[in-house]
Amino acid sequence: MVKEPVKSQEFRVPFRDVDMHGEMFRSAYVVRAEEAVTEFWRRRRSQKGDPFFRIGKITCTFHSALKLGDVVHTHIGVSKIGGKSAGFLVHMLRGNEAVAEAEIVWMACDPESREPVPLPEDLRDWLYQFLD
Repeated sequence: MVKEPVKSQEFRVPFRDVDMHGEMFRSAYVVRAEEAVTEFWRRRRSQKGDPFFRIGKITCTFHSALKLGDVVHTHIGVSKIGGKSAGFLVHMLRGNEAVAEAEIVWMACDPESREPVPLPEDLRDWLYQFLD
C-alpha cells in the first residue's frame, strides 16, 4: 500500500492566543492540534456505520515557546491504531525547529449509547496508510 502524504497546515500565532509575555497559551497548542486532526479527517468521507468518536486522551510536549506572529507548520500522522481507538501525532514546527508535539487519542463509540466499540475494518485499513 502506498503511503499517502499528509499535508501540513500553516498558521500564524494571533494576538488572541498569546499571554502578557507574548507567548502562545499552552491551551492554544491543543486547540491547533485538534484543528489539525479535524482537517486530517476531511480526507475521508463518512461511511454508513462509522462510529461516533470522542477524545480519550490528549498529551502535549513543549520544546520552545511560540510567540506572537510566529508562522507554524503542523504535520500529522497516525501514531497508533488500537482495537477501539486511534492515536494521532501532531508535530508543530517553526521553520525547522520543533516547538511541540501533541498526541490525541480518539475512542470509537456507538453513536447512540456512546459506549466503546471496535474500529470498523475498512476504517482501520484507511488509517494504516498514515501510520508513522
